[in-house]
Amino acid sequence: MPAPSRLTQTPTLFRLPSSFPRLFAGALLLLHVAACAPPGARGENGSEGFRAVKVVDGLAFPWSIEFLPGGRILITERPGRLRVWQDGQLGEINGLPPVRAIGQGGLMDVRKHPAFAENNWIYFAHSGEYDGGVGTIVWRARLDGSELRDLHEITRMRPPGNGAVHFGCRLAFDDNGYLFITFGERGDRHRSQDLSVHHGKVFRLFDDGRVPPDNPFVDRPGALPGIYSYGHRNPQGLFFDSATDTLWLHEHGPRGGDTLHRVQAGANYGWPIATYGEEYRGGTIGTTPDQRDDIVYPVAVWKPTSIAPSGLTVYRGDGFPQWEGNLFIGALVQQHLRRVVLEDGRVVSEERLLDREIGRIREVRTGPDGHLWLTTDARQGAVYRLEPVP
Repeated sequence: MPAPSRLTQTPTLFRLPSSFPRLFAGALLLLHVAACAPPGARGENGSEGFRAVKVVDGLAFPWSIEFLPGGRILITERPGRLRVWQDGQLGEINGLPPVRAIGQGGLMDVRKHPAFAENNWIYFAHSGEYDGGVGTIVWRARLDGSELRDLHEITRMRPPGNGAVHFGCRLAFDDNGYLFITFGERGDRHRSQDLSVHHGKVFRLFDDGRVPPDNPFVDRPGALPGIYSYGHRNPQGLFFDSATDTLWLHEHGPRGGDTLHRVQAGANYGWPIATYGEEYRGGTIGTTPDQRDDIVYPVAVWKPTSIAPSGLTVYRGDGFPQWEGNLFIGALVQQHLRRVVLEDGRVVSEERLLDREIGRIREVRTGPDGHLWLTTDARQGAVYRLEPVP
């Protein structure tokens, strides 16, 4: 069996507690902790020994996974394939619409309907080519064996964007059956503040794509009624935690400024008028969120170096009792799994797991087996399962 993983605790991190007084919001708390736990031992932050077991390999840039009844696992490959794994066998699901795999785009998130056991509906997001550009499209389909049937378009970004970046494409359902969708701003940063377009938004819809009548901008002239929050750059982590009734989101900043948020109805998260990130060539972008009354503070900010977050789960399971309620986030650029510990809604500590051990971590999920599951973003990518070491 693989050797237990080494746990490394360390972030260089600025954090903003949700209740941080405005008077002192500009003075961010800098934590720099360095500690190592031997393989298989518990870390000083309450972490536990574990091992990373490769479950599926030979995948082309696996982006998302979803657990189905009967032990099946759906896996999206960004170039445009939907795979299914069961009992050690890897197959393919047919019937996808055309996928335009360009740059950061392709086939991305996949989620089952909350009542999948009764209706066999799955939802998936991808980049597609239409109207002279490329944009994010979300579909619902009925999974029938190895075929997708009864495809129904939920929504698509309008207008589509140009270029090959910032598609968003994360999906999540809450306990009331509402579907939340993230849209990146496609590199057109100022559209994130424009309520007449999809760019840089979180949408909230019924499971068939209809707009809930209590969405925050339903009655605002010129605004898209599906918008739930705005001012986002490229959100690639989205998770609804039933235990706390919280919708969590993280997103990529530019140079530094990656952020973690609680999503609130009607809230403006600042991009690009207020951010802790900088231009890639240096220089400020707008102001900082603490300087504006109309911008929601992030729960955490990663700067001056971006971690490039992707994938998000709140751990609820029996496999790692000391991780209960912790957030887990994949770090693409820094190539680790980040454990975020909260107390009273504030980030109190963080830990780097699998630090540069398996590569760029794209997806993070809690499996029905109580283990954490990951995918690695690589031409020869894989699915891993984290198992506790006795």
